[in-house]
Amino acid sequence: MRQFSPSARFVRNLMVLVACGAAVGCSALNRPPVVVERRVAVTGGDVWCQVVGADKPGVPLLVLHGGPGVPHDYLLPLNALANQRPVIFYDQLGCGNSERPTDESLWTIERFVDELDEVRMALKLDRVHILGHSWGTMLAVEYMLQRRPPGVISLTLAGPALSMQRWAADQRVWMLELPRPIQEAIRSAESAGTFETLEYQDAVGVFYARHVCRVDPWPDYVQRALSPEKMGRQVYFYMNGPSEFTCTGTIRDYERVDRLREITTPALFICGRYDEATPAATEYYHRNMPGSELAVIENASHLAWVEQPDEYFRVLRAFLHRSETGPRAGRE
Repeated sequence: MRQFSPSARFVRNLMVLVACGAAVGCSALNRPPVVVERRVAVTGGDVWCQVVGADKPGVPLLVLHGGPGVPHDYLLPLNALANQRPVIFYDQLGCGNSERPTDESLWTIERFVDELDEVRMALKLDRVHILGHSWGTMLAVEYMLQRRPPGVISLTLAGPALSMQRWAADQRVWMLELPRPIQEAIRSAESAGTFETLEYQDAVGVFYARHVCRVDPWPDYVQRALSPEKMGRQVYFYMNGPSEFTCTGTIRDYERVDRLREITTPALFICGRYDEATPAATEYYHRNMPGSELAVIENASHLAWVEQPDEYFRVLRAFLHRSETGPRAGRE
């Protein structure tokens, strides 16, 4: 099967870099990765894509961001993997650099699966690793179950959300550790449906500082992903709800644990010790997908690669290598 097919722009950039490298005697591994951007027409509009490391020989890694509606920016540290392979980001329709339609009929799991398939075909990703984070794990699992796609070498399911009933229950447990006034502000807002109040937004901030990203202050790229300019608030509210712990949207009843055993692709479940996707829930998913692997990153939460990058990338690089070279490598 074909490897990642470069664009004409990529070829021109690569020729320039090769010439520069030869002139100064530097190795290919030491050159900055080639970055290629393009837009892809998908059902309902067009989306922005970026390939980092387009000149690298490894099997590409396609990254599925969370939310729905939280664009790729917060995942940018995954660029660290682009010294070996292309790392591909795209902003799903409705957020980030992609088109922002307002038609709520577009905000369905099925359409986002179509979009993923359309992006993969447009970029000619015949062989690919897929990494989904949070909502992106739902999207990855649905893609595998609905399409049975060939050429997917591995799945990384990071901070997984594959049972929203379990997710909601786990957030309620985490909330019991919050200061009492914060708990009362959340209960009051949920009872009255007043999610735009300062008290509720402050409570969201306290919860997120414990279970989304424990780095203080948050890096610029994390803040950017959640900014009004970048985040797709409409799709997030419609499908998820007003916050990570108040899930009132269309995915609130999502459950796929009973079908995880149908996926035989090498898979890694990974979460932080204080993750919204708790270690117990992540292990539960792992047990229901025979042959999968499990990793828990200590002193980290939902954005574990931000908080503990050395350990996170050590685990992820090793898994990608095993999935390419182990006994199930290339299995479809």
